[in-house]
Order: sequence, then structure tokens, then C-alpha cells
Amino acid sequence: MFSWLWNWNRKGSYEPVPEDLRQKKFNPEKHASFISKITYSWFNSVIILGYKKPLEREDLFELNDNDSSYNVCPIFEKQWRRNMLMNKKNKKKEAKTKKPSLLHALWNTFKFLLIQVALFKIFADILSFISPLIMKQMILFCENRLDLVWNGYGYAVALFVVTILQTLVYQQYQRFNMLNSAKIKTAVIGLLYKKALNLSNSSRKKFSSGEIINLMSADAQQLMDLTVNLNILWSAPLQILMAILLLWQELGPSAFAGVVILVLVIAINALAANRIKVLKKSQMKNKDQQIKLLNEILQGIKILKLYAWEPSYQKKIIEIREHELEIQKSAGYLTVFSMLTLTCIPFLVSLATFGVYFLLDDGNVLTANKVFTSISLFNILRLPLFDLPMVISSVVQTKISLGRLQDFLHAEELNPENIESHCPRNFAVEFMDASFTWENGQPPILNDLNIKIPEGTLMAIIGQVGSGKSSVLSAILGEMEKLKGTIQRKGSVAYVSQHAWIQNSKLQENILFGSVMQKQYYERVLEACALLPDLEQFPNGDQTEIGERGVNISGGQKQRVSLARAVYNDADIYLLDDPLSAVDVHVGKHLFEKVIGSSGLLKNKTRILVTHNLALLPQADLILVMESGRVAQIGSYHELLLKVTDFTNLLQISSISEKVCPSKEVNQRNFRTISKDKIMEQASFALEEEKCFSMKKEKIPTSDVKFSSIVKYLQAFGWLWVWLCVTAYLGQNLVSIGQNLWLSTWIKEAKHVKDIMEWKQLRNSKLNIYGLLGLIQGFFVCFGAYIINNGAFAASKTLHHQMLDSVMHLPLQFFEINPIGQIINRFTKRYYIASSRQIRRLAGASRSPIISHFSETLSGASTIRAFGHQQRFISQNRDVVNENLVCFYNNIISNRWLSVRLEFLGNLLVFFAALLAVLAGDAMDSATVGLIISYALNITQSLNFWVRKSCEIETNAISIERVFEYTNIKKEAPWVKTKRPPSQWPDKGIVEFINYEARYRPDLGLALQDVTFQTRSEEKIGIVGRTGAGKSTLTNCLFRILEKSNGKIIIDGIDISTIGLHDLRGKLNIIPQDPVLFSGTLQMNLDPLEKYSDNELWEALELCHLKDFVQSLPKRLLHEISEGGENLSVGQRQLICLARALLRKTKILVLDESTASVDYETDNLVQSTIQKEFADCTILTIAHRLHSIMDSERILVLDSGRIIEFETPQNLIRKKGLFSEIVKESGIL
Repeated sequence: MFSWLWNWNRKGSYEPVPEDLRQKKFNPEKHASFISKITYSWFNSVIILGYKKPLEREDLFELNDNDSSYNVCPIFEKQWRRNMLMNKKNKKKEAKTKKPSLLHALWNTFKFLLIQVALFKIFADILSFISPLIMKQMILFCENRLDLVWNGYGYAVALFVVTILQTLVYQQYQRFNMLNSAKIKTAVIGLLYKKALNLSNSSRKKFSSGEIINLMSADAQQLMDLTVNLNILWSAPLQILMAILLLWQELGPSAFAGVVILVLVIAINALAANRIKVLKKSQMKNKDQQIKLLNEILQGIKILKLYAWEPSYQKKIIEIREHELEIQKSAGYLTVFSMLTLTCIPFLVSLATFGVYFLLDDGNVLTANKVFTSISLFNILRLPLFDLPMVISSVVQTKISLGRLQDFLHAEELNPENIESHCPRNFAVEFMDASFTWENGQPPILNDLNIKIPEGTLMAIIGQVGSGKSSVLSAILGEMEKLKGTIQRKGSVAYVSQHAWIQNSKLQENILFGSVMQKQYYERVLEACALLPDLEQFPNGDQTEIGERGVNISGGQKQRVSLARAVYNDADIYLLDDPLSAVDVHVGKHLFEKVIGSSGLLKNKTRILVTHNLALLPQADLILVMESGRVAQIGSYHELLLKVTDFTNLLQISSISEKVCPSKEVNQRNFRTISKDKIMEQASFALEEEKCFSMKKEKIPTSDVKFSSIVKYLQAFGWLWVWLCVTAYLGQNLVSIGQNLWLSTWIKEAKHVKDIMEWKQLRNSKLNIYGLLGLIQGFFVCFGAYIINNGAFAASKTLHHQMLDSVMHLPLQFFEINPIGQIINRFTKRYYIASSRQIRRLAGASRSPIISHFSETLSGASTIRAFGHQQRFISQNRDVVNENLVCFYNNIISNRWLSVRLEFLGNLLVFFAALLAVLAGDAMDSATVGLIISYALNITQSLNFWVRKSCEIETNAISIERVFEYTNIKKEAPWVKTKRPPSQWPDKGIVEFINYEARYRPDLGLALQDVTFQTRSEEKIGIVGRTGAGKSTLTNCLFRILEKSNGKIIIDGIDISTIGLHDLRGKLNIIPQDPVLFSGTLQMNLDPLEKYSDNELWEALELCHLKDFVQSLPKRLLHEISEGGENLSVGQRQLICLARALLRKTKILVLDESTASVDYETDNLVQSTIQKEFADCTILTIAHRLHSIMDSERILVLDSGRIIEFETPQNLIRKKGLFSEIVKESGIL
């Protein structure tokens, strides 16, 4: 039966393991002999290799096929789907039905494996009670010595055989139990991931990325932790019952006194567990908030640094953390109380039992066999009594986690009926009287749409900020909830989002996106998307790894990669959400002609383009004008030009800005292809400016855990508390030994008692001392637990604050090369030895890719769905989860390997102790024999305890080691120095660069070379240059995001390198290209430091043309912004960033293409606002839209990190230099 259960789920179908995994290290377990399996000798090679050298991932054995995520996840998902279908059927029959139970699905999937584990546990428990019974016979043999000596040898051998069997069975139980729990966690993570890919917008608002990651990392882990200890729920009561029955045989009715004590203690601990449940529920909410905020901080770290907002957000995390610690502290005190009662249970039970035993009959005398058999049974009782309340508490916590998991799994998904996948006649997309909203129950965002888009046409969608342009694309993707009408779509879709979603993988993999490589077409796509010159500059060409969120390439490069991905995937319909806004004008024209336009690669495809570039409209077959979520106008360019006055006015505004000639023929003359040499000129410097480096893999230490890490932890704990704790636990163990020695002495003296009065006197004195020793032991336990509780929380608080402070002080480059999941993993860790240590390190490192992939998927879910690549990403998730499972599996086996060998040594000790008792004859009395054998039996348990605790200490020390890694990384300059600028500085706004040079890394070339220029007070400077010319680098240097290699920057007479970063950044102002918002209220996003009044906020909103929109919101300033500002359009987000700048008004303002995502009309209004409100400021403007800098007093032209030209616009145009060439390419001249 065991054999059948062992091989149970090898049967049935499962996904084949990928071939690349099959080529890794073969697992010999399946073909090992029976003896090798039960002793884990088949794992010897890994242990030996780990002794010789630090283990690496390639050294570990692969999982058996049936244990891999490729098998576990599909089976569980199939069961979950079955439960969901049954629930739907029941709903039709009954009005009220319970939601499908995650627990029920898990049981149906893993029940045979769980039963297998339970059988091993029953067998191990039975064997654990045989040892005390054999020990009793051994003591009886030593008491009378009348039996044949061979009986004694027989008892010794029997004791050895039973302990060996118990070891082998128990270790098999542990092996299957741990692996099954990991498989359950793997199955739940797989289901969570699949669910996350299909969440509706209302569900995404309810569950932030941080909360979803917490479900995966914390709640799924809690489920796994309970599964590990699940059998204790029935095993502990069974062990307690068996122990009581055996105690009854030894001590009669007095055993019930112990039962009463047990019931009282368990009842008290149940009340404590109830209270802990409430505290843990509150703690999980705090954990969600912490991870959510931390995730957002890491996503928007550049904004925090530019605005010097780190202390404000650091304070928010500390407040959440301290609240969490207070809850943990309260739970800790309850745990201290539980530990006190549980540790003292054996003593209390034995005291009560022996006391009642004496009171029932004055003739009851303690003998060696009664005492030490009872003590052995009490020792067996200790573990189930200690574990049971903890498991009950774990059940309570898991119930909370199950509720949270089920809430997520039952969350609303995108309705597949939002869109029909077939469109009649020759239309690619057709809206018929359709209205849409982002959330059910909310007012419509798009109203009464009636749009027909013929196949193969180019339709441009234009309109003001917030008019619903991007929402139309979302409706076509099925991302919005349909309220009425119909929308039909024919064929496959490719989608380019307004903010490019880039994967942390090779550039080629980003473009192929799972498609098969077709070299010739791939080259055409690269050329059309102007990527070939970039590839020539990247260190590894298209094999260069792109960092998380595309941090090591420019905004324009991100958008071109995103466009190339869409083009290469050869879809029927292309949804392009303003992809040209992030690139220079001349590059945009190249992309339009080569990709989007009538002669581009997509000329025969249906293209729906959201744009603010009205110069492109003559090229469109159809133009859709959106206004307040409705179709204002639709028709061809010439139709709208002749019929619609508003459209003509809009074009006039645009022509003033860009001098666009409405004639299609004239526009085509200016619309020429950029040659490869010209693009090469743009990209030649991109490597240095855009920091083209690979994401940093998580460093896995290979040496012993540094003793210095443990010392640092003890320092955080407090040396006084450390010594008091050592004293308390030393005292506890000494008193425990004293109790057993006292009993042994009592038994010896009892043999020489001659009458009942002398026995009573001896009994009372010995019992009183025994009770006193128990009280002293209780004091030491309580004192030690209290100290550990307080010291641990103090250390946790200190280390967390140190790591958070260190992370906040790290330079921006650190966040650009370290994945967010890796950083979050450090904050969420709770954390013989050579091999085990390294496997644990590998397991810890393998968790980070799971979090990173989860986070990356959540941010790009809409793109993944648009391309229909959900299944491919689910497979990728299984890959990273499987890697973690491999490390966990090897860790399980390494622990079992060591435990079997240590327990075998302990069993030998028991055997030799029993053998010695037989050989010693009358020289050793029965009391001494009982004491020796009972301690020998405890040796095995103590060895296991020592190994487990050693591993836990090493694991926790590894976590501490990983925490201190971040504290030891070189920090950016101090936020505040002793030398501080005057409070009114800068008062003129004169910026001077003197022979300034900078590089992103020592091994890269100079990003800025010999830059020297000076602005005048309140001067308006435009900064232009081709992609990679050094424009963004100049801004980074001004804010000291990038430190100098040579030269200096002086602002109003002060060298900025001599003052603190916050004194500098707090006196500068910037409106960045990427409009980053944080979840929270609109008011908090405008004023996180709470410096300004409501009137000032409303004034800023009015100036940036958002006042009407905010007043229309139900909560106005308290309107909740969703994670990343997803419930606002990109244009609205940029305007909020403008409002921040208006509030923060300083003498120097940097505009980094701050209006790229707003329409021309709003852009003109914003530009006039900037000119008026910042008239007395020095303004440095980086722009792709040249009209926004044409009225600048002077223009700084950069090329390859050098200043090429610095003159007035008029003089530069007359000089016929680089600026004049760029202006001509843009079509302005």
C-alpha cells in the first residue's frame, strides 16, 4: 500500500517537462535501491560535492517529473475549474450557494498524497511509544536480575531496532510531508498567477500589485506552513491519548490529574490563539500596505530622489512597520504565556499525577520503572503539547490567509462577452450603439459609440486630454466593461501602449515575444523601427539584456522596441496608443513612413492610431475626433476639413505651433525617410548616456555565514539582553536536569525506608523540593521568553530601519540594475552544514525571480492579453517556480540525509547505554539505569532539535547577511551636510557648468565631455539633440543623480558638490517625462509633505487646467488614485506633475518633455501657463516638440555629450548647423 501511494501521481497525464530542464542534472532517486532510498544515500554525491566546493544551481538534482510545477499546476487548475463549474450549476438551481472552496479543491487534488503522509505519521507515532515500554522491561530486568542475561541483551537489541525503525519511518514522513506542502504552495501560486492575468479593472483597483504579491509570498507560504504541521492536528491528540492510557497502567486513576491539567492548559491556549487570530488578521493588512507602498516607492524611486521626498515616504513605511511590530509584540506576549504553560506542562502534569498518586494511598511508593517510564511518557507528551497550540494558532492564521486567497480567486474577471471576435462584412472593428465603463456600477466613460473601421485602413484618433482616446483602444481590447450595445472585432491584435512595457530579458526576446525567428523579416522590422544603429552600439547587439522596466534604455528606445514587438508579431489589427510621442520628431516621421503609413510594413493592416501630432492626419484614411467620451466627428481628412469648423480651428492651432501645412502633398515632401547614417549619428552616443548594462543577478555568497553578521544582530538585540537570555535558558536546563536527578535520588532513598511514617516524611520533603524546582524552571522559561520577545522585536525594528535607510540612500543606478522583486524579497524575509547552507542560499535567491516575474506580469497584463500570450507567460511562471522548488527539494533531502545519520548515532548511544546496563550487573541500580536510558532516548530528539535549530540559525543568519549587504553598498552623497546654502538660495537662478564631465560607470565612456556654459538670471534655455546626445544626462548631473568625473556645476555662486543632496534637490524643480503617481488621494500626490493649503492646491489645479475635472469627481481632492495612476489618462497624470511644480515653485525649473502626452490645444495652454507663472525663473527645457523651445532665449545643442551650438534660435537657424538641420527634419521650416 505504501509503495502504491509512493508512486500515486506518477499515473495520469501531465505537461511534459521542457527539454532544457531534462538536460540538467538527472535525479537518481527513482532508480535508487530500497536501502538507498530510506537512508538517502543516493544524495551522497551532492553532499560530497558541497563539502569540496560551494554548490551552484547546476549541481542540484532535478525534480522527479511528477513533483514538478509542470505536473502539479495543471492538475490543480483542472480541479479548481471543475469546482467553479459545479458552483455555476448549483447557482442556477439554488438562489444561495457557497463560493467554491480552495480548501476543498486542494483536498481533492492532493488527498492521496496527504493520506500517504498520514500513514507514515501513524506508524512513526506507534513506534515512539514502544521505546518507553521496552525501557520499562529493561529497568525491571535490572531491578531483580533474576531473568536470564540474554533477556537483557534482547531488550537492548529490541530497543535499538525500534529506534532505527522509528528514525527511518519518521524521516520518510518528513520527506513526503515537506515536499507535499511545497507542491500545494506551487499549485496555489500557479492559480494566483493565472487569475492575476485575467482580473477586471475593478478587481485591479481592489487588489494592488503589492497586495497580490503578498498573497503569493505570504499567504501561500502560510498555507504551506500549515500543511507541514497539518498531521499534528490529529496526531497530537492521539499521542496524548496513548500516553494517558499508558500512564494509567503505571499510576492508575491518578493519571486523570494530569489530564485535568492538560485540558486546562489547552483551553487557556485556545483562548490565546483566538486573540492571536485577531492580531494576525490586522497584521496581514499592515503587511499588504507595507509591500504595496514599498513596491510603489521602488517603481517611482527616481521621482522621490528628484523631489527629495525620500524622508516622507520612508516615514510612511516606518509608521506601517511600527504598527505591525506593535501587533507582533502583543502576539509575542501571548506566545510567551503559551510557552510558559507548555514548557511547564510535563512538570505540572508529573507533579499533579505523582501528588494524587501519593494521596490516593499512603502505600503507593515510587519505583524506578514507574518514575522513568512515566517521565519518558511525559517527554513524549511534551512535543504534541507544545506543537498542538502552535498548530491551532497556525490554523487560525491559515483560515485568514485562505479567506484572503479565496477573495482574490473569486474576484471579478474580464468579461469575455465585452467583445465579439467576429465582425461581418469588410470591417475590422465595429461599434454599434456601445457604451463602456471601467467598473460595473460606475458611470459610462464611453457613450453611444457608433464606429465602423474598414479592414486595411489607418484610422487616427484625436481629442483633448481625458476625452476617451485610449479608452477606445481599451474597449477594442475587451479591457472595459460593456454597458450596452455591441462591439465586434475580426482577427488577431497587436498593441503598443502609451507607456512601453518592456520585459527584463534580451532585446531580441522582447521583440520576438515568443514568435519563431524569421531572420529576414526580423532585420526588416529592426530597420523600419530604427533599431539597427542602436544594436550596433549595444555591447551584445540584440542579445543585450534589457533591465527591469527598460531602465537601461531611453524612453524613445523603449517605444521603438515596443513597436517592433507589435510589428514582428504580424497581427491583423494594430492598436497604437500614441507611440510617437516618446521619440524625436524626425524619428517619429521615419517610424510613420516605414511602419505605420501607406508605404510602411503595416500598410495592408488595420491600424488604429491615437495621436496628438496633427501633422499626420492627412495620411490617415479615417479620423475619429473624441470629446468627453463621445464621438464628436468621424470622417476622412478632407471631409472634416470642409464640414467641421472645430476641426479646422484645431488645425489652425496646430499650424501656429508646428507650422504644419494642411496640404497632404506639401506634408509628404517634408516627410522623408531618415537615412541609416543619420540614425547612426543619433545612436552613436546612446550607450554611454542610457547606461546600457545588464540587470544584476542576485549575489549568492559561497562562504560560511559571517560571524560578524551574527554579532551585528546581537548588537541590535542588545548585549545585556543576550547575556540575560543565556542565563535564563542555562538556568532552565540546569533545573530540568536537577528535577530528574532529584527523582533518581528519591527512588534510591525510598528503597531504604522502613516504615510508613518515615516514607511520608521523605515523600513530603522530596515532593516539596520537586515542586519548588518546577516553579524555578517556570520562572526561567518565562523570563527567557520575555527577553527574547522584546529583544527580537528591537532587533527586527533596528535592522528593518537600517536596511530601509540604506536603500533610500542608495544611488539611482542601484535601482536600475537590481530587480524590484529582489529588493522586496529582502524586506519580506523572516528568515549541516556546508551543503545545506548553500542550498538554502540558492533557495532564497530563487524566490526573487518569482516575485520579479509576478510584478512584471502585473504591470504588463493588458499587453500580454492583447497579444493572446497568457499561456506562454503561465509557462514562464511555472519555470521560475520550478527553479525554487528544485532548491527546496534538494534542501529537504539534505536535511533528511543528515537527520538519518545523526539519529543513527543517537540510536547507537541508546543501544550501548542499554548494553552497559546489562553488562554492569549489580554495580548499577535500576534508578541509574532508568536515568541513563531515558536521557539516551532524549539524545536522538536533542540531536534533531540541535540540527533543526542550527539550520534555522544559519538560515536566519543568511537573511541577516543579505540585509547587511544593502547596508554595505556605497551610498549616494549625504542628504544634508554641515555646510548648508542660505534659505533664499538660489535667488537669481544662474546655472554654470565648468569643464564638466560625467560617466555612468567607470568602465563606460564619458556621457558628458568638457561641457561649459552659463545661463543668465531668469533665462529660458532650450536643450536639443538627437537620441543619446546627452540631454537627460545633463538633467541627471544638475540634480546629482549622476556625480561628476571632472569639473563642477555652480548655481548662484555655490558649487553644488559641496552641499547636501536634499539642500540641492529641494531647491530645484522638475516636470519629468514619466508622470509617476502613487496610490492614495489626489491631495497626497500633489502635496506629500503637507506644506500647502487647500486653496493653494485648487489654484495650482486651475492653472494646469484640471480644476473642472477634479471638481467633477465625487471626493474631489480626496479622490483615490489607483496604483500608478491607472485610473487617470497619461495626459492627466502629466498635468498633475505640472501642478506639483506650480506648488513647489523654485528659481530653477527643468522641463523634460513634460507635455508629450497632451493634445496641442492643452499643450499651448500649458506652455502659456509656464511662461506666465515661471516668468521669473530660469527654465531648462528638453523637448521632442520643437515648437515648445522655439521661443527660448537661447538653445543649447548637444551631440555625443558635447556642446555643439549655444545661441539664439534665429542665429542657429541662420548658421545652417545641426540645430537648423533638426528643425528642417521636423518640418517646421
